[in-house]
Amino acid sequence: MRTRNLELTVGVFILAGVLALAVLALRVAGLTPGSASSTYSVHAYFDNVAGLTPRAKVTMSGVTIGQVTAIEFDKNRYSARVDMAIYSDVDTLPADSTASILTAGLLGEKYVGISVGGEDDLLVDGSEIYDTQSALVLEELIGRFLLNTVSKED
Repeated sequence: MRTRNLELTVGVFILAGVLALAVLALRVAGLTPGSASSTYSVHAYFDNVAGLTPRAKVTMSGVTIGQVTAIEFDKNRYSARVDMAIYSDVDTLPADSTASILTAGLLGEKYVGISVGGEDDLLVDGSEIYDTQSALVLEELIGRFLLNTVSKED
């Protein structure tokens, strides 16, 4: 009887540990049920999204204000269209705000950073952010540096 209670207790602790790991993984991935608040949609066009993925963060001043919902290639503009869901409590973004693709940390996770503009008109559902800055691609920067160094030696 005593070994049965011990086995049952160990089983409960293992089950609790597995559940805790599952909850932690869901929170880190942003899949918690509480994260589905009301949003409005905006989009922007970028020449190069270089590693940006759907579900990436949209931030302003380092605070997450939404997430990327879709990325697709626009055949008419020859650029990438990035659709973003912005939390509805952030409803005072000026229409001339700037969207930039930035890199977080050493691992290179890409996200969209919004810089506030100064216009009185506000972004609403379906608005487009016209002023954008594409991602910096490390290979392009290294190539420019090397070409500049080689051309100076000649």
